[in-house]
Amino acid sequence: MSVWAVLAAAGSGERLGADRPKAFVRLGEQPLLAESLARLDESEWIDAIVVVAPAGWEEPSILLAEELGCSKVSACVTGGATRADSVRLGVAEVPPDAAVVLVHDAARPVLDDAVIGRVVTALGEGWDGAVPALPIPDTVKRIDGERVVETLRRDELRVVQTPQAFVADVLRNALAGSEWTDCSAAVEAAGGRVRSVDGDPRLLKVTDADDLDRVAALL
Repeated sequence: MSVWAVLAAAGSGERLGADRPKAFVRLGEQPLLAESLARLDESEWIDAIVVVAPAGWEEPSILLAEELGCSKVSACVTGGATRADSVRLGVAEVPPDAAVVLVHDAARPVLDDAVIGRVVTALGEGWDGAVPALPIPDTVKRIDGERVVETLRRDELRVVQTPQAFVADVLRNALAGSEWTDCSAAVEAAGGRVRSVDGDPRLLKVTDADDLDRVAALL
């Protein structure tokens, strides 16, 4: 089956305090985008890649892919005002005959191929989508203002990561809805069945400068 990856890399990265979009801050000797892009390109699970770049950074994204020798990059499109808009624009570039769409955030650069395999394999077992998830080690409470309302069962809670994989047509139909926090939320809201698979603690999301240091230590 044909598996297309949409690499969401259009975030502004304001909290990094950088003079460029998050995808182009330095992670070691390369832009942050390079790590996820190279790993997706090297994966035997992935057939083609669509990069969703920040406005004005489309050409640098294409040049980076060429520099890395990424032969699977099929298109580079300009991101939208929100992550949801960016994902919609990226998925619009996936051909109608694609079987699976995998969506990954460039802000999570330490992407192990085993995670890709787990989310894609789950779709062959009859699920509409699959997400990598980690258990929550701390006690979680629901708060109303300053008052503790409820203590939630942490064995029922997970922290969800990317990459997330979906049956292509299911994802396309789900994305037509309202805004959502991640793609799986859109598929769930549309009635899709989403499976949780084992995540990876190294799939840290880069949000601020300290995150960059933590991620660099994992490379």
